[in-house]
Amino acid sequence: MSKTAKRAGTTTAGAMSPELRPLTIGILAIITCAAFEAMAVITAMPSVAKELSGESSYGLAFSMYLTASLLGTVVAGSWCDRKGPRPALAVGLGLMILGLLLAGAAPDFWLVTVGRAVSGLGGGSMIVAVYVVIGRSFPLKAQPVVFGWLAAAWVLPALIGPVVAGFVTQNFGWRWVFLGVVPVVIAAVVIVWPKTRELGPMEAAEAGPAKGRVLRGVALAGGVFAAQWAVVRLADTQDPDAATVTGLVILIVAGVVVALLVLPPLLPRGALVLARGLPSIIATRGIVNVAFFGTEAFIPLMLVSSRDIDPGTAGLTLSAGALGWSAGSFVQARVTFKRQWLLVAGSSILSLSLGGFALATATEAPLWVLAVVWGVSGFAMGMTLSSTSVLVLKLSAPTEQGRNSAALQISDQLGGVAGTAGAGALFALLHDPANPGHVPTFVAIWLALWVFTAAGIVSGLRGARSSDDGPGLPSKSMEGTVPA
Repeated sequence: MSKTAKRAGTTTAGAMSPELRPLTIGILAIITCAAFEAMAVITAMPSVAKELSGESSYGLAFSMYLTASLLGTVVAGSWCDRKGPRPALAVGLGLMILGLLLAGAAPDFWLVTVGRAVSGLGGGSMIVAVYVVIGRSFPLKAQPVVFGWLAAAWVLPALIGPVVAGFVTQNFGWRWVFLGVVPVVIAAVVIVWPKTRELGPMEAAEAGPAKGRVLRGVALAGGVFAAQWAVVRLADTQDPDAATVTGLVILIVAGVVVALLVLPPLLPRGALVLARGLPSIIATRGIVNVAFFGTEAFIPLMLVSSRDIDPGTAGLTLSAGALGWSAGSFVQARVTFKRQWLLVAGSSILSLSLGGFALATATEAPLWVLAVVWGVSGFAMGMTLSSTSVLVLKLSAPTEQGRNSAALQISDQLGGVAGTAGAGALFALLHDPANPGHVPTFVAIWLALWVFTAAGIVSGLRGARSSDDGPGLPSKSMEGTVPA
């Protein structure tokens, strides 16, 4: 065990104590840059799709990022347990930069999606490394505060990201939105890199199980990619013949089957059937992400195409969601009751707000109404997701924090993939190229995603029935981390 890991287990220092302040600042810098990249790219994407004729494949630009993140997350989880977080952090940085450069220079929309996939591979690796750093360096009492600050790190990017991205897109072109993020990402990792030197592996890991997890991660990402690509192709093909339809349907089914077969060993036992405790806590993360991120990806497109709003102004609606997210995370860090019940409360608030967003879209309510409602949705997500992060670290043995953090991120990203890919497929099926701003198309997407908020309430109730005493005994696989 490294010196830093030992220190984390005994120290009672706060997150901004002299001992931990440099590491806290570095982590916040990484998340701030990731937030700016996310807000800038989603703001610029309607312009990218319009210039490169990629409207029908719009959702792929987001879902491919998350699909590749699945693979990066699985690899990084085992890697961090075996080698510590530094290698995953370094490789993640390189891949994210390469992806931004590819997307910024892409002459066709499909190359933009390739660039987003490469960035996603790096982003998945980096976020697992950050979670492991938090779990091994900060005492339990400080972790809710750190996760609250991570959400707060989205505030400044949420305020200036859409404005800057909109200005750059309109005056210099969308390519500079991607290219301009590169030096910012480099600066963030340079800050945190020296502070992770002592964070080595917790114990020697067996090569067999680690190799098996990587192979399952490759199969999971491949199955998810095949299914979503086939769905988009099926929806985008005009008057397909029977052979084409049959082939694409077979590919969709095969991709889903492969994903379902390889996913369970990557999660705690019972996560797919909402077993109580840690399995349902991790499942809740994915379920609410389906609803939130599927909706978020299409908000700028809806505002730009149906209301003729410029990209920068449309992106301000996303700013409201990010501000609400920060507020929700701030609240969760100060609760005095059992933290698991925040999952139920957050899922319930998200259900009400997302239903309200669909109603506001259908009635063409003023932009400020949409922003307020989406801000409430962000509040629900900030409260829910920050709580899942704290609970997973608290209920995990130290030797399993890497794998359980990876499981949480797999659920997180798989939910985002399902939401964005599903919303993209619905959009491809329902939208009229002659009338891209058809409001009922977007309302149908919002309502379809709203169903998942009800599932989130059920999953949250199951997660609330877990032990609050701390981690269980370590195990050699993801299965059985917490008894069902």
